[in-house]
Amino acid sequence: MAAREFFNEMVDADGKVRAHYASYDEWLKGSPVARIEQKRAEADMLFRRLGITFAVYGEESGTERLIPFDIIPRIIPAAEWEKLAAGLRQRVRALNAFLHDIYHGQEILRANIVPAEMVRMNGQFRPEMQGVDVPGGIYAHIAGVDIVRAGQGEFYVLEDNLRVPSGVSYMLEDRRMMMRLFPELFSRNRVAPVEHYPDMLLDTLRTVSPRGIKDPTVVVLTPGAYNSAYFEHSFLAQQMGVELVQGQDMFVKDDVLYMRTTQGARRVDVIYRRVDDDFLDPRAFRPDSMLGVPGLLSAYRAGSVTLCNAIGTGVADDKSIYPFVPDMVRFYLGEEPILNNVPTYMLRKPDDLKYVLEHLPELVVKEVHGSGGYGMLVGPASTRQEIEDFRARIIAAPEKYIAQPTLALSACPTFVESGVAPRHIDLRPFVLSGREIRMVPGGLTRVALREGSLVVNSSQGGGTKDTWVLEN
Repeated sequence: MAAREFFNEMVDADGKVRAHYASYDEWLKGSPVARIEQKRAEADMLFRRLGITFAVYGEESGTERLIPFDIIPRIIPAAEWEKLAAGLRQRVRALNAFLHDIYHGQEILRANIVPAEMVRMNGQFRPEMQGVDVPGGIYAHIAGVDIVRAGQGEFYVLEDNLRVPSGVSYMLEDRRMMMRLFPELFSRNRVAPVEHYPDMLLDTLRTVSPRGIKDPTVVVLTPGAYNSAYFEHSFLAQQMGVELVQGQDMFVKDDVLYMRTTQGARRVDVIYRRVDDDFLDPRAFRPDSMLGVPGLLSAYRAGSVTLCNAIGTGVADDKSIYPFVPDMVRFYLGEEPILNNVPTYMLRKPDDLKYVLEHLPELVVKEVHGSGGYGMLVGPASTRQEIEDFRARIIAAPEKYIAQPTLALSACPTFVESGVAPRHIDLRPFVLSGREIRMVPGGLTRVALREGSLVVNSSQGGGTKDTWVLEN
């Protein structure tokens, strides 16, 4: 891919350093390469010592892998962030309104703005939640919205993650690492802080506790140490000063949830759960689940405990529902969307299917229930055989797929083996919804470390960068 085909975050089309990168560029040019290499090695050593790893399921070579960390930050000027933040707040408000609606009046389905069968037949739709009132009408308390930049620098929403979005621990640790390795950079640049995120998260969780509880007990529910994001679960529990629990540590009695402690049973009011719906309650969902709590759904429906995120949020981040989010903004808020979707073909539509099958080498095709970079075809980067194999899968079940143009994602200078080179990036801000909608400036920047790759997921070889939002 030619260097001018994508938006470069640091330099413009004429090769001039953008104003918000000027101070960093001056520092970088004055830093000996040997010092940078030494700091990179120090970062790897510290991340490994801290246990900042993730698991890749299905790998026989080992369960833990270090997420590569790049020391060139992604920098966002204040005005850009303000627009992004406004768009994120608007989008999350609409998504929460949609979730409340589909589990209550279903007005958007009656108006035929979203096809009813796409919701009611969706595997993530939970009929058990119909008519259940959740505190504040909030379903997605923690949302990770994936943002990409393309074209002349326009921002687009690539997808919404509303079930158990992960990655915020890497955002926090990337910032800690940069401040530890390069403290002088933070005296030269007015970088907005992110380290208060755990306090903001805890406050959000406390504000959605069941009515009448002044000092709620909050816990983080993890599937256990073998989960790919276990580091994050334990990290956030420790940072918030709350208990990290597994399903076996809790029980339900008279529709009230308790956890076992050395001082006896203690009532639990709010669960920040990192366990998927299917495994939360073996009485209600999968009977073979060893990760949940028998009777939890009953306690939840009785209003004695709050689950963050709510059961059934997955229907709103399904890729088949994604194309309708701008319509949700208009329907529920009466506003025009601030952030645009990526143009999307829905392969359940005959005309869209015909177009996509004719243009597979040019498009990105995704499974509507897929995640983590799996179950997708990146046409321009695929072999003829891979394209034909995927074509057969689409023809067999077109309703399971969407397709999008192959965006020339923006790139940020990144340290690779050959030196400093542009690599494609995205951004996952974390949006918290409680009494109000809040977020820390920035988010997790993920970077595709392989040259030309557009897949930034850690499970697919991606790394991370610190994200700087400059204050005015």
